[in-house]
Amino acid sequence: MKRLACALALLLGGCGGSSAPTDQVPPDSPPAETTPGWWNGAVVYEVFVRSFKDASGDGIGDLSGLVQKLDYLNDGNPATDGDLGVDAIWLMPVYESPSDHGYDVTDLDAIERDYGTGESFATLVREAHARGIKVVLDFVPNHTSSMHPWFRDSASSTTSAHRDWYVWSSTLPTGWGQPWNASQPVWYPTSTGWFYALFWSGMPDLDWTNPAVAAEMSAAARRWLARGADGFRFDAVRYLVENGPGAGQQDQPGTHAALKSLAADLRAARPDLLMVGEAWADTATIGTYFGSTDVVPEGDELPLLFDFPLAFGIVQSLQTRTAWAIASNLDAVAAAYPAGVGDAPFLTNHDMVRLATVLGNDPGLLRMAASILLTLRGTPFIYYGEEIGLQNGPSIADEDKRTPMAWNSTPSGGFTTGTPWHALAPRSAGGDVASQTGDPGSLLSRYRRLIRARQASPAIRQGGTERLASGDAGVVAWLRTGAAETVLVAHNVGASTATVTLAAPGSTAENVFVDAGAGIAPASGGGFDVTLPALTTGVWRLAP
Repeated sequence: MKRLACALALLLGGCGGSSAPTDQVPPDSPPAETTPGWWNGAVVYEVFVRSFKDASGDGIGDLSGLVQKLDYLNDGNPATDGDLGVDAIWLMPVYESPSDHGYDVTDLDAIERDYGTGESFATLVREAHARGIKVVLDFVPNHTSSMHPWFRDSASSTTSAHRDWYVWSSTLPTGWGQPWNASQPVWYPTSTGWFYALFWSGMPDLDWTNPAVAAEMSAAARRWLARGADGFRFDAVRYLVENGPGAGQQDQPGTHAALKSLAADLRAARPDLLMVGEAWADTATIGTYFGSTDVVPEGDELPLLFDFPLAFGIVQSLQTRTAWAIASNLDAVAAAYPAGVGDAPFLTNHDMVRLATVLGNDPGLLRMAASILLTLRGTPFIYYGEEIGLQNGPSIADEDKRTPMAWNSTPSGGFTTGTPWHALAPRSAGGDVASQTGDPGSLLSRYRRLIRARQASPAIRQGGTERLASGDAGVVAWLRTGAAETVLVAHNVGASTATVTLAAPGSTAENVFVDAGAGIAPASGGGFDVTLPALTTGVWRLAP
């Protein structure tokens, strides 16, 4: 859960943004391939259960509704092409909570009653696994709800059993504020003292320097693994431990130590689980959350971190019709991340204004965004509805970023037979699943084809990346190289046709995913001459 301020800063080059490269020169060497695992190269689909599909008719999405739509995500049959073909789903918090969003948890072991029961979750896991879909849960380690029994006990007395499970002060500390908004208070009074709550008073911070807190949070996560979960997305990982105001509120050594211990515990319980962290920061800071690769090749903290700077770079390149923001962010990753680790690219998520709205609902730009995302290395994440161009609601409030899914063109979008919990976002003609299904030119069809192309190519799915100099401001290109395959990827985000020579190995090229008008031929001096009309992609398998 993050803030508009840092999002705007990243868009403007703050929070560690990169400057434009003077010449699109590739890094000295491509990052090594990541350690094999089911999550390495997988495509993950983010779901806000409340807004996905309502099976009960009460206007609120639920786990039973999600089960009804699993075949849309992946029907389990590789021979069909009417599903998206994703490998996993990431569920925003499904625990008991007083809020719509669920990040203020009151019971880490209970399913939110609006969504169903423990048996509903068991059914989801069983049905998802039968289709080859892994289930990843959002996990909130930094805080709980102020209504959680732990906090109620903690606040009841200075000698209560859970007093030291949260961060307390007998007097109001001075000089503190949110790291991204220093004027926002973070200490709140009760009759027994002042408690620390980074985000707001309804979400008090747990004290991760207390071994009992670390042990119980690890145990809670392991209980979900025992119930069939395949991994976790860890919320707000930069803020677990505080050592004073300002810079001391984020990225502390104690936070890294806590994550390293938690990751080790969970790997011991489930060696192949997916763990991805939300460290909304500049590339260099994000890179520190992999930890050491000396013993654990993918990093002994978190093997995947969301790539926020690259997400903003993709959008910026599409808006400006120049490729430098993508190129510079790829170079920053190559320089800052430890060798051998993965990446978790994405376009937008539940805290961001939806991509279709940001890009003016432009079909060409949305198609290019999909092409770029799904040809990148690592584990790409797709926000629900992004594949149909689901737009934002009328405001930048969180609820308008998380509106109900549009399954058809009816007023309720096929989301519910009742009254939706929140108004659907505006829809242009064809902005729903039913309208785009069967249309080969639709955005949904493009996502389906791209995911299948990715899954069919070992190099695209799990290979390393070497960015290539293109010599054209609108073209960004890279090689994806695996043990037995080399693939050339080229995107033209510019406004006109570009012809470039790319220093790629081989003498022949086989089409993998090629837009109309895109062409390739061996260059006289070696490499390949590539022609790309505006807003097109070419992906070719190279051979000697």
